Amino acid sequence: MPPSRPTSRAAAADGAEPTRQSAGPGAGATAAPGPAARGGQRTHRERTLDSRQRILDATVDCLVRYGYAGTTTLVIQAEAGVSRGRLLHHFPSREVLLVAATQHLVTTRLTTTWEHFGKLLDELPDGAARLDRAVEMMWFTFHQPYFWAAMELWTAARTNEALREALAPAERRLGAAIRTAAEGAFGPALASRETFPQVRELLMTSMRGAAMTYGFDPRTAASDPHLPQWKQMARQLLGL
Repeated sequence: MPPSRPTSRAAAADGAEPTRQSAGPGAGATAAPGPAARGGQRTHRERTLDSRQRILDATVDCLVRYGYAGTTTLVIQAEAGVSRGRLLHHFPSREVLLVAATQHLVTTRLTTTWEHFGKLLDELPDGAARLDRAVEMMWFTFHQPYFWAAMELWTAARTNEALREALAPAERRLGAAIRTAAEGAFGPALASRETFPQVRELLMTSMRGAAMTYGFDPRTAASDPHLPQWKQMARQLLGL
């Protein structure tokens, strides 16, 4: 378990004002801050958003490194460098925090990934070449840290009712976003075909299952024998 951070650091990270000391004669007079001083100050909202972001990032990092059981609120608090009160202000329970952190990371990273690949895909004509690249892109997303963080929660939710209740609606929203992104990756010509929903679901479920085996048998994902099989299956079902 990471060592606890000093209380003063947590308070500073939460935006607490440092103790002001006298600067000698005339220190009691209040001078209007100059533009540089105003520009260096952060608003309460900015400090709040910053602490929330650090909590979310620390939570996902802990999930990937320590697993669900090792990701306690005390560990997260130390990793994020925030006070206990600040953590509870943003997230009143461990389950809410874990779900929010994973969903946040998946959404932001997935959006970035799809946007990056989308630019490459848009340069390809509709057809087999674009399909192959879209399948490769989907497989790539199952080997990112956010995938393992999500799997930690999925596994724990089987026996944790509170976590399951918090996770289910968030996963439904995320699933809808992933399906929409997949349509964009394959392009309108392929996504509009009658069999596309079937292809998309088969790819997602099959890739998820195959990726899980990398947790105990790490290897090179790009050379996975399933990859050409997925491409062939998608081509056949989409009539290419």
